[in-house]
Amino acid sequence: MERSVQFDLGPTPSASPRPRGVLGRLLRQGWRSACLRRPSLDDLNAGPASLLVLLFAEALISVALERWMIDGPATFYAPAMHSGWLGTVVAVGLCWLVARNASHTVTVAMAPALFGVVIAQGIVIYLTSGSLLLAQARTEWLDAEGVSAWLPWLVWLLPGVWSWLAQLVLLLRFLRKSWTLRFALALGLSLPYALDLWWQPPQWWYPVATDARADKPPRVHLTQEVMERQAQLLPLALDAIGPQRPGVIDVYAITFAPYADEDVFRREGDLVASVMRERFDADTRTLQLANHRDTAVELPWATPLNLQRAIARLGAVMNVDEDMLFIHLTSHGAADGKLAARLRPLDLGIVTPAALKHWLDEAGIRYRVISVSACYSGSWVAPLAGEATLVMTASDAQHTSYGCGRHSELTYFGRAIYDEQLRRTYSFEQAHAAARSIIEQRERDAGKSDGYSNPQIAVGAAIRAQLARLETELSARRQR
Repeated sequence: MERSVQFDLGPTPSASPRPRGVLGRLLRQGWRSACLRRPSLDDLNAGPASLLVLLFAEALISVALERWMIDGPATFYAPAMHSGWLGTVVAVGLCWLVARNASHTVTVAMAPALFGVVIAQGIVIYLTSGSLLLAQARTEWLDAEGVSAWLPWLVWLLPGVWSWLAQLVLLLRFLRKSWTLRFALALGLSLPYALDLWWQPPQWWYPVATDARADKPPRVHLTQEVMERQAQLLPLALDAIGPQRPGVIDVYAITFAPYADEDVFRREGDLVASVMRERFDADTRTLQLANHRDTAVELPWATPLNLQRAIARLGAVMNVDEDMLFIHLTSHGAADGKLAARLRPLDLGIVTPAALKHWLDEAGIRYRVISVSACYSGSWVAPLAGEATLVMTASDAQHTSYGCGRHSELTYFGRAIYDEQLRRTYSFEQAHAAARSIIEQRERDAGKSDGYSNPQIAVGAAIRAQLARLETELSARRQR
């Protein structure tokens, strides 16, 4: 028999409540449910007009917040209104499901009020989390130095996670205790959120490119000219590598800057390459790999495959019994040893210590000097260390390095080691030792909050002896 007993809503009003009063009550209960508190559905006669007003207000807030997050001219993308409705349709169905299977004696008449609270809840969450995202977009405080790498992701995920959790808690409060129904509710509620993560819906607004926005994080323009030029750049660069000189310890150098969104890594690659050319007599033996919009037709892209091919070619050109290969990698780093790579819209692979060691071993390169300028780069030391290897890093495995923010000219490690110390000495060990105290003082002055980066170095006996011979040769050449 179908249940027909309803909530005791009190005396029947003589007239329908004014929409304005209903909207106020719905917003109050939406705020309560957004805070994961139990809302009161008493006297919530949500009619079609109230629900339409709430839906319109939710869309208007979304449009306004997206526009305010873009600094500068933007164009409105009208087709965006055709997408994003799956969540609304699912919410209608789930509210009906809960009303039909509520833990109290209710009827389907409860569904509109419940759906109204869901919409009001979304408005509250949009305004709260949207204000946080707007503050980030305007101040770029998440891009400041010292901010943990995971925090921007947390802020970006906050609205979706909060909305999903708040809706789930709200609907479960009224659903009767049935594991089958609860599982169906959680699965149905998760579907639109999962689809939004997998297939990003279009935005309401898109920025208009102007000269004032030229310093913003780029997307490389994949024109036919760029693609054809990139196919030529690495072979041309490898063909131009100077030959090995018998009886001379030649230094071959590779700089690898795979993170295109921040200019500091491209600048550091340029700096290190110039130091190797000028100070270590590697003028025709230096190869730069970089991801950046400004170098897309000048330098080969910094991809794992390009790095592997470059190492293999240099291993074939150099005299592995006397020459040495220097590699400098600069990017953001993760605690698991992965080096961040980005060149939108390309999908790039990740370089790891194990992969780099495998490529060096495969190429038969004996003498190696490896420099890693990245957060947590100390995790690269143990996998790469060896008798014929010097590996130095910008930090230990537990700390971030400093100076890799969007507004940085150079990283603290790159500036201290290459722009300052290696212009005075040919010794990587001396340069690293002198740079440690300089970096520590600069980090303290800058207010680095997670502790001293603690740059690391490991030097094998064979590479130390070979580097000593190289210093002698370079000093003699300089004197001549």
